[in-house]
Amino acid sequence: MSEASAILALAHRDFIKLLRDRQRMVADFAFPLIFIGILGTSLQAGFGGNSNINLLDYVFTGVLAQTVWQSSALGLISLLADREQDFSQEIFVSPISRYSIILGKILGESLVALPQALGIIVFGFILQIHIGPDQLARMALALIVIALFGGAFGVIVLANLSSQRAANQIFPFVLLPQFFLAGIFNPIQNLPLPLDILSHIAPMRYAVDLLRDAYYGSTSRIVLSDATTNLAIIGGLFVAFMVVGTFLFVRAERNR
Repeated sequence: MSEASAILALAHRDFIKLLRDRQRMVADFAFPLIFIGILGTSLQAGFGGNSNINLLDYVFTGVLAQTVWQSSALGLISLLADREQDFSQEIFVSPISRYSIILGKILGESLVALPQALGIIVFGFILQIHIGPDQLARMALALIVIALFGGAFGVIVLANLSSQRAANQIFPFVLLPQFFLAGIFNPIQNLPLPLDILSHIAPMRYAVDLLRDAYYGSTSRIVLSDATTNLAIIGGLFVAFMVVGTFLFVRAERNR
């Protein structure tokens, strides 16, 4: 019970911090809506007639998955803020598992990311994107998995960074290429071999494909892999990121 209480306490702390940070709330909602509303609509208007797929739906699902995954990953920067304020030292001397501490942070950032998903879905209804009840249920489950996966990715990236400033400089170089390698805006079925290899390495690819599987169904040619394959890869990467990232972060704390 003490482990569960610690996880929930850390998650609650991060969620409360979001409610008090209005600038972050506005920014977190604004950028996805701009991508979908402007880019998705313009692509559908310009190329939709020459395509067999609805490009607005395509961009909507890609941006939705990317936003939740990225928000959860970026939220782990709070670990570095806690380190700079010596709050992490106080946490790590407590008699609870290090994995519980990291999992609590991931759960908290997932709770921050999921309300953004709700806002994007509501905006999708405004744009008249068709989302049936069965699709919505599948997407909700997929988004929970994506949020947790994004948080684990954030841990492995931040484990060896020394400050928030370093994180703010490194993260764009880690995330921006994945926007295109994951197929958020562009199909990636026929990439050149070097880019195809990089695409398979990009973790965001599996988050985006999992949500598109939930929206379109496994039989759609838009989906790269079935849900079982995506979940297996995400599960394996989640464990690897958690184990390695937690070990590196705890080691960095001990060496301070």
